[in-house]
Amino acid sequence: MGDHTVTTPTADRTEWTPGCVPVAKRKTRTFSYLAVAAAILASAPLRAQDVHVRVSPDLPGATADNTGFPTIQMALDHAPQPGPGGRLYIEIAPGIYHERVFVTQNRPRTTLMGTGADPGKVVVSASQNAKSAGGTFFTSTVQVSGDAFQADNLTFENTAGNTGQAVAITVRSDRAIFKHCRFLGDQDTLFSDFGRQYFLDSYIQGGVDFIFGNAAAVFESSEIHIIRPGYLTAQSRVSAEQSTGYVFHHDRITAEDLDGRFFYLGRPWRPFSRVVFLDCVMPASLSPQGWSPWTPGSTIEHTYYAERGSDGPGANVPSRLAGSRQLTAAEAKGFATRKFLAGTDHWDPIAEAARLP
Repeated sequence: MGDHTVTTPTADRTEWTPGCVPVAKRKTRTFSYLAVAAAILASAPLRAQDVHVRVSPDLPGATADNTGFPTIQMALDHAPQPGPGGRLYIEIAPGIYHERVFVTQNRPRTTLMGTGADPGKVVVSASQNAKSAGGTFFTSTVQVSGDAFQADNLTFENTAGNTGQAVAITVRSDRAIFKHCRFLGDQDTLFSDFGRQYFLDSYIQGGVDFIFGNAAAVFESSEIHIIRPGYLTAQSRVSAEQSTGYVFHHDRITAEDLDGRFFYLGRPWRPFSRVVFLDCVMPASLSPQGWSPWTPGSTIEHTYYAERGSDGPGANVPSRLAGSRQLTAAEAKGFATRKFLAGTDHWDPIAEAARLP
């Protein structure tokens, strides 16, 4: 469409014809309708534009419009980018996806949604261990580096078994949410390493140090299941000034039959490790001392290992390891989900998680 001329009448003479532009002596001004439209759009508030794509093992390849893919990684690599502030929703059909998945920093605000009846119907699976991959940090079945990541109703697993370090998922995402998810592995199942993270109504399984790293993470209303004598956590805060740590709220700690042996709530991967259990149910196979130093004979002097309201046969408070603590009600308030994860941007993970199915 070309430019059109809009005229403005002068004040000295005006002739008016109904339905027409007044005719008069006037100075002509030329405007582009396209420029006017652009100005209007620029002045209007931008609205987030979400993108929805689907993944199904039944698809032979990407669909012509790039909204359907046979693998999760292909969807991440080729799905259209959302508009400013928008979110990419990847809706995943039931199946076992034997692939390694990388959610890179240029894919912030990505949501993986399993469409099965329960989290076990959509499984992302691989089996790398530290020996085969060349180190622990190369073993992840899924690695998340994009901020504001979300996952709902699916399973992340590493099937390497008791063969050393083998990560099911690495999470280096700020404001990450996992709801109705399962995390399956043995040693180093969940590398919760960076940013603020919220795990809700989920199941985490492992044997040794299977929740580890230095994120600020809350695990709420979930089941934490240990499959052999070992350690639930290996948190790695490096100084008392860091706001990182793991907080377990209203969780159920369960264990396989350990044949009379014990497991521990955690040991310090780094000296200032911080882990807190609030109102959690503890099984009988939890060691009475609760916590362990990193190596026999060392101490937990600089750690922040704490409980309040522990219940169940493993809630043996008087026998806890020296250096751990029992919190007062006032101290426990500092680890409430909204407060612990708020940050300077006042993030509300509970409200965001409620918007997921």
